[in-house]
Amino acid sequence: MPPVNLLIKPASGLCNMECDYCFYCDEAEKRKQASYGFMSKETLANVIRKALSYGEQSVGIAFQGGEPTLCGIDFFEEAVRCVKQYNGKNLKIEYALQTNGYAITEEWCEFFKKNHFLVGLSVDGMEATHDKYRHSKSGEGTYQKVLHAARLMKKNGVDFNILTVVNRETAENIVPIYKEYKKNGWDYLQFIACLDPLGETRGQREYSLTPKAYGEFLIKLFQLWYKDWKRGKQPYIRQFENYIGIMLKYEPESCEQRGVCGIQYVVEADGGVYPCDFYVLDEFRLGNLNQDTMAKIQERRSEIGFIERSQNHSEECRQCRWFSLCRGGCYRCREGVKDNYFCESYRMLFESCFAQMEEISRFLFTTRY
Repeated sequence: MPPVNLLIKPASGLCNMECDYCFYCDEAEKRKQASYGFMSKETLANVIRKALSYGEQSVGIAFQGGEPTLCGIDFFEEAVRCVKQYNGKNLKIEYALQTNGYAITEEWCEFFKKNHFLVGLSVDGMEATHDKYRHSKSGEGTYQKVLHAARLMKKNGVDFNILTVVNRETAENIVPIYKEYKKNGWDYLQFIACLDPLGETRGQREYSLTPKAYGEFLIKLFQLWYKDWKRGKQPYIRQFENYIGIMLKYEPESCEQRGVCGIQYVVEADGGVYPCDFYVLDEFRLGNLNQDTMAKIQERRSEIGFIERSQNHSEECRQCRWFSLCRGGCYRCREGVKDNYFCESYRMLFESCFAQMEEISRFLFTTRY
């Protein structure tokens, strides 16, 4: 059995910020019940107890939103207590939390450090690019609060990485953004493509990311990263690390780069379980951990063929020169199009940068083996 990975939304889609491109707001609006409020401690205990009973070797427990810190530190202290109570098999536990950083304090940092939480902090580049789409409820910019959160976590020795949404603004400004991140000493970075609302024609929103813009972004970012790699001072950028790993015959950690949906348990505040963060929709509800077992939920995943449908790569896609690296990308980006909305983007990246990727993979192979 593979490790169990929980992605818990303890505050449902509730948030203390209002980001223009929030994909989860879009999903929630398309459900019969948009918000499930705050997770009760009874539901939290049921989720953790059943996951630890079902899991083998390790269990990942990540908290996301909305904004999970709205639940308060007491909620997360209860989560840690439940893990200690129900971890009879002495499984390895890995905690993570994704936050917008808006309300992070010294107390939060002390909790993260004490309990070994890996924190993802959402930052969209520099102040101008970040504040363009990431606002407070009153419409004010949030960059300074987020920067303060990063400084607090660094001061307190919290393990954290930076998560940046690649929208039109961040894509066009990646060169100064990269320099800003280096100046801030941020060495662990993730860049995820901005998603347009479900069912809409892509590329129509002000923030929308077009395939050409994304391709140009990937090339510029890779060249900046490669230049630093030559100097032995490159940051960790998950997407590029995964591509190099694929060339070295390692399985990528990201399901987007595996090209097939993984086994994930996304848990809403009411205990409802869904197969993917991008599909927390009524038609994909797998069950509820207040009533159902993990085995029953896994059975339901198989019944709806969620993973199987992501293996729908066209023959043309499979025959592409770059398929072994691209693998078709995320299924969400394949819906409604022939192959992948960002197919052109990946092709641009590999055609421009493959020789340098080969250089890096050869170097790593010879130094390791």
